[in-house]
Amino acid sequence: MTDAAAYLSSHDDAVAAAHRVAQTLAPGVIERDRAGASVVPRDVLAVLDGSGLLGITVPADHGGPGLGPRTLAEVTRILASVDPAIAQVPQGHFLVVDILAVWGGAAARKRLFAEVLAGRRIGNALAERGGRHAQDLTTRLAADDSGRLRLDGRKYYCTGALTAAWVAVSALNDEGRLTLVVVPRDAAGLDVDQDWNTMGQRATISGTTTLDAVAVDPDLVLDYAAAYAVPQQLGARAQLVHAAIEAGIAGGALRDTRSYLRDRARPSTEAVRAGADSAAGDPHVLHRYGRLATRVRAAEALLADAATVLENVGLVPVDAAAATTGSLAVAGAKAFASEVAVEAGSELFALCGTSATDERWDLHRHWRNARTHSVHDPVDWKYHHLGAYEIGDTVPPNHGQL
Repeated sequence: MTDAAAYLSSHDDAVAAAHRVAQTLAPGVIERDRAGASVVPRDVLAVLDGSGLLGITVPADHGGPGLGPRTLAEVTRILASVDPAIAQVPQGHFLVVDILAVWGGAAARKRLFAEVLAGRRIGNALAERGGRHAQDLTTRLAADDSGRLRLDGRKYYCTGALTAAWVAVSALNDEGRLTLVVVPRDAAGLDVDQDWNTMGQRATISGTTTLDAVAVDPDLVLDYAAAYAVPQQLGARAQLVHAAIEAGIAGGALRDTRSYLRDRARPSTEAVRAGADSAAGDPHVLHRYGRLATRVRAAEALLADAATVLENVGLVPVDAAAATTGSLAVAGAKAFASEVAVEAGSELFALCGTSATDERWDLHRHWRNARTHSVHDPVDWKYHHLGAYEIGDTVPPNHGQL
């Protein structure tokens, strides 16, 4: 968290800021990966929070630059190409900014947009464990004996909540209606654990948030159910960030493959016998690298195309047809980038050889990060919805993952 943040007024400013943050992330990425939840990366998150990037999508009517999906996707991809765990930390933050822009009341917008522009990040507490699925919610928003609203529940996969200034919590109210409640991170009764122990995306520290009679400001309660009762692009824009993380992982793996081939890899015995004097001179290596590089570039192109589609559709689509166009464009980009990121993390070793598996290089983090993040929501369902629409004109469901 920070008391001041830069103001980024244009796409170029935001991209330049992302590159600066990425340079800060690079030296410690291996250490953060190895430390996982045992060491909270507050130093680099403070750099992110002060960079101005948190405020890029705040609407111009509320003091922000109002930059769109094209900027958001490119900024996220740049960060993720260096450290996808840190790039994922503000994913929920950008979703909440979008929700506020469409569904927030005047008081909520005024207060929270000012906080965001000052570099105060919003973490998420949206998913739960133990139910039939992650959105089978038991967290409740109810009035206590004095009539004051209180939050009670237990959340998991709470990316960004540990180090945030605010936490957005999904809960059912007394009528069983879905709400989104934004509460201060330091609120009494709100506790965030470091119980995050995964093979990848370790530095997100997306552990458990416990809410015990947390006091709620009624002005910061949003009717979240309403957001998905009409055509929307909240899900698509959230998924665009996930697609950008995958494209970034793929690009980072390709970069490190290229570097290792140039600087460290030896040719195989078979390649030497065939006349190659370096690993990079092995014709099979060149073929496989060229194929992988093409697929990574294709993932980046699909990401850019999906972002352009969302720019054209707008945050509030004019109708269901426009919303479908945006959702399916992002679905394709996310599904393909997820596959390519996992492929790039694996192909790195086929290209670079056994020496690349040495733990000192921590190159397997690319595959671990890709594999962990890619199952955030199943790519098969994205291809399913794309196929159902193309073949049978079946409109995709209207929810937060599309």
